[in-house]
Amino acid sequence: MNQVMKFLKEDDGATAIEYGLIAGLIAVVIIGVLTQLGTGLKEMFGKVVKELPTTPE
Repeated sequence: MNQVMKFLKEDDGATAIEYGLIAGLIAVVIIGVLTQLGTGLKEMFGKVVKELPTTPE
C-alpha cells in the first residue's frame, strides 16, 4: 500500500508533460512569427524589384 501511495504522489511525469506542452506552444508561436516575417520580406523585396530600373540588353 505504501508503494501505491508513493506512486500516486509522484509528479515527475506531469512536470515533463507540462514542459513538453510549453515547448510545443513556443514552437507554434515561433513558426507563426517566422511565417509572417517571411511574407512581409517577400512583399518588401517585390516592391524593391519593381522600383529598380531595368537595363537594356
